[in-house]
Amino acid sequence: MAYAVTLMPGDGIGPEVVEAMRRVLEATGIAFEWDYQDLGLTAQEKQGTLLPDATLESVKRTKVGIKGPTTTPVGTGFRSVNVGLRQALELYANLRPAKTYEGVRANFDNVDLIVVRENLEDLYAGVEFDTGTSEAGLVIEAINSQSAKKVDPKAAITIKMITEEGSRRIVKFAFEYARANRRKLVTAVHKANIMKFTDGLFLRVAQEVAQEYPDIEFNDRIVDNMCMQLVQKPDLYDVLVMPNLYGDILSDLCSGMIGGLGVAPGANIGAEGAVFEPIHGSAPKYAGQNVANPTAEILTGALMLRHLGEIDAAERVEGAVARVIAEGKDVTYDLKPNRDDPTAVGTDKMADAIIAALG
Repeated sequence: MAYAVTLMPGDGIGPEVVEAMRRVLEATGIAFEWDYQDLGLTAQEKQGTLLPDATLESVKRTKVGIKGPTTTPVGTGFRSVNVGLRQALELYANLRPAKTYEGVRANFDNVDLIVVRENLEDLYAGVEFDTGTSEAGLVIEAINSQSAKKVDPKAAITIKMITEEGSRRIVKFAFEYARANRRKLVTAVHKANIMKFTDGLFLRVAQEVAQEYPDIEFNDRIVDNMCMQLVQKPDLYDVLVMPNLYGDILSDLCSGMIGGLGVAPGANIGAEGAVFEPIHGSAPKYAGQNVANPTAEILTGALMLRHLGEIDAAERVEGAVARVIAEGKDVTYDLKPNRDDPTAVGTDKMADAIIAALG
């Protein structure tokens, strides 16, 4: 039986790395029925919208999607397509593994961390009011009528929302993932010493949920201390669970520890479906040049295989990627010790090497 999967190439280097991933996953012998759908700037050019209804409907139907990166302008224009996709499909859990691979230049050895990030609440929920608008004025007036701490009338406002339900389900997700993958420790990351009501709620719920999993160790860390701990002694940590903003930042920190976003996969999982995506950006200046590193997208495909229950195939893909990178021969320029190495191969040739290494 073939798995129905919504395939969203995205834009920039997305189509190239997604094609590499598709070829590798099909080479495992697992059968797929790919439903190609547009997303991001490609969708904007073809359909006049960045997140077409047809794309959302496809993922709702298949329950599983995998995508390439999409471009998000900074400061102006549309919100992140990734954020819109997560919110529209209620993909509340963002899973971001960070693991070192022999052959990848990194400042740390033997890192093996899992960042579990809440996806729908916190400062990324999109409840914002621009400076000088009547809406912002009404919000600020309401705040100032109730708070001893006054807000400047000219301020821009973003609302930080943390709920008990959202906190409970993301912490339970982290513990269930830890149990299913034989992990030993879950650490809740927060700033409850300062944000006593929002992060305080998250921490209290995490402590309650931890009591339901006596087989898994639990502790908590304040987010700034967590950053220091990670770069000093990452071996003391295992699964990290946290609200949205901290998860965005710490997942990139962990990716930097293992050599960069080019080897960092990701997944977004909800009660009714899942969408898998690499963490890195769309790098539009490299689009169409066949030089992009496909590792993160291929490892994202391996995450999807795990989600589908195809554990053996997932482990074969992960092992093949590790062997090709460790050998260092058929890899893209960014994985060479010298980025100007003329022996560097293109995206397609690295995919060929990984396919050959599947065994």
